Amino acid sequence: MSSLRAHLRDYLRIRRRLGFELKDTERDLERFVAFCEQAGAQHLTVELALTWARLPASAHPYRWRRRLGVVRGFARYLATIDPLTEVPAEDLLPARLPRVAPYIYSPEEVAALLAAARQLTPALRAATIEAVIGLMASSGLRRGEALALDRHDVDLDDGALHVRAAKQSRQREVPLHATTTQALREYARVRDRHWPTPPTPGFFITTSGARLTPSAFSTAFVGLIKRVGLEGGGQRRRPRAHDLRHAFAVCTLVGWYRSGEDVGSKLPPLSTYLGHYATRPTDTGTSRARRSCWRWPLRGSS
Repeated sequence: MSSLRAHLRDYLRIRRRLGFELKDTERDLERFVAFCEQAGAQHLTVELALTWARLPASAHPYRWRRRLGVVRGFARYLATIDPLTEVPAEDLLPARLPRVAPYIYSPEEVAALLAAARQLTPALRAATIEAVIGLMASSGLRRGEALALDRHDVDLDDGALHVRAAKQSRQREVPLHATTTQALREYARVRDRHWPTPPTPGFFITTSGARLTPSAFSTAFVGLIKRVGLEGGGQRRRPRAHDLRHAFAVCTLVGWYRSGEDVGSKLPPLSTYLGHYATRPTDTGTSRARRSCWRWPLRGSS
């Protein structure tokens, strides 16, 4: 094992003890260290960092910048151990990532997606896809958060979710609107009728009894987007399932503005509800979040 690789393992171990997951960082730095080893380098230099960061040559400059930033963090750690380490300057490879505006679904469009999902076959697949879309639209959950729910994470008595697969491991409780809870109860009855004892603890399952995967859901969702005529909508090739989360947030904010609420004071609870860091972490905002403008099943109005 080279000294760079040994230092990399120490670096990752220390940062993970501080709470960082570093999945992508570990992958990138493993590739960078392999690049350095292939070049026969014993020390990290700016030249090596720049050469590796600009691979592939056809990549967007922002990707180069991100790759260099990953190396820079490792270099700063190495510099405390190896005085010959060169730390890339912050102004190297400047680039900005052009942000693509999310697609904001209207309530009518979400209702159309739900109606189209009900036409899928077999019946369990239709119920599962409809339930996931409805939950995302009415709660703002990320796709991964919804698909990672286990049965014991869904409290159908109190109408709440325990979200464990959140970003940066931030677990949270998500209260649901009464109509969303009722719709999930109906889905659970359909699911349990087909699979009383499925081989997975997952709440959302496939016709084979397995947990619904992101790829299976995405394939179905793309088909529904085409079916309801939203292909080409927005700045991307097609609206994404993740845009349901943005639509939930926008709809909630618009509802508050229209009702004359103090929107500024409600942003921290909304942030907490969506799984972001709130400026007032002690305020969970559950009572306010219950009054979001989305209802499920949707009937074409907010």
